[in-house]
Amino acid sequence: MKSHQTTQTMKPATAAKKLGVYLEATPTEFQEGVVSRAELAALQADPPEWLRELRRTGPHPRPVVAAKLGVSISGLARGGITEPLTTEQIEALKAESPEWLVRERTVQAEVRKEAVRIKEKNAERAEQSGPPRD
Repeated sequence: MKSHQTTQTMKPATAAKKLGVYLEATPTEFQEGVVSRAELAALQADPPEWLRELRRTGPHPRPVVAAKLGVSISGLARGGITEPLTTEQIEALKAESPEWLVRERTVQAEVRKEAVRIKEKNAERAEQSGPPRD
């Protein structure tokens, strides 16, 4: 019996998320089509000019904006940023360094520090309990 493998495809929104770009800024043919896993891999390996330009200048989706600013997505919302931003707008925010951004960066640094502390504590516990017994 032969197994028949179908090509797995994804919606443009899913592909845009995996590529780290804002869907509404992509070309119409990308937004209206479906993307196979092979096409996604090809876009990641050798991005066309439109994709390189989008990654360079934006507009960027919230996860990318949050990462570039060093805050969480929730922190963006608390700061009133709900729309995609361009690289230029992100750089302007960094330069301006509003109070909410400073506060959210501090919160994010504390969250990261706590995550490291918990990871170290768990590793220490695992080391003390020794190898698992059969």
